[in-house]
Amino acid sequence: MTWWQALILGVVEGVTEYLPVSSTGHLILMAWLLGLSDTPDTWHAVNSFNIVIQFGAIIAVLILYWRRVWQIMRGILGVVSIGDGDSTGLRLAVNLFVALLPAAVIGPVFESAIEEHLFHPLPVVGALFVGAWMMLAVAYSRKLSHTEHKGSGLDHITWPIALLIGCGQCIAMWPGTSRSMVTIVAALMLGLRPRAAAEFSFLLGLVTLGGATGYRFVSEGGQMLEQIAVGPFVIGMVASAISAMIAVRWFVGVLTRYGVAPFGWYRLGLAAVITVLMATGVLTVQGMFE
Repeated sequence: MTWWQALILGVVEGVTEYLPVSSTGHLILMAWLLGLSDTPDTWHAVNSFNIVIQFGAIIAVLILYWRRVWQIMRGILGVVSIGDGDSTGLRLAVNLFVALLPAAVIGPVFESAIEEHLFHPLPVVGALFVGAWMMLAVAYSRKLSHTEHKGSGLDHITWPIALLIGCGQCIAMWPGTSRSMVTIVAALMLGLRPRAAAEFSFLLGLVTLGGATGYRFVSEGGQMLEQIAVGPFVIGMVASAISAMIAVRWFVGVLTRYGVAPFGWYRLGLAAVITVLMATGVLTVQGMFE
């Protein structure tokens, strides 16, 4: 992998990680377009690279939402009698833990099967279509058209709501669906305001992405470094962090003003363009890994 390929993948990761458009789907398609799918070993290493550079996006949210993260830490530290406690922070920490459980249980069981059968352009395009229609259905449902003055705030989430959001997150194991999309849509359907839905999704992403990134690096770090040098990893993570900070601020503004509809239409348009390119033979899947 060259430095400019790492830079492109890092920017794509950062821009799409917290937007409801599927970072994994975009990264799979971009790696395919960059010619990084020549052999099974290279393809597997690139998939792992795409997961590890999520650490840059994690850093971005830690910086942007450090006050909320510190509130959560104070809540946890209060339980073990280290410093002053924060009841609101503790409640949020419990809710994040509850929301994480479904993916933590189901993820390791289906990880290999998902990567073998779904980490390819065709399933990604299908997921983009499905996710687009889900978002548009929510966007144009009057009962779910929340504004900043309608719906519940982040501090009003209960553990059953957190568990349902976590169950929805499991759908995002299908690449192209988008973890951000399913968690935000689920939160909106459960009565949260757009800003609160986005923030809970971001915070849940810290835990989910942190676990996935750490697990992949520990379990396959040596194999990745055999295929990809250290330099591209550094470039990818830095690019991911910077682009994620910009994208998150922009996304929250668009979400609170226009809702999820623009992102649903974007997904639908992207899926349609890729489908046409495949149907006309401009882009081909045949020959991958052969």
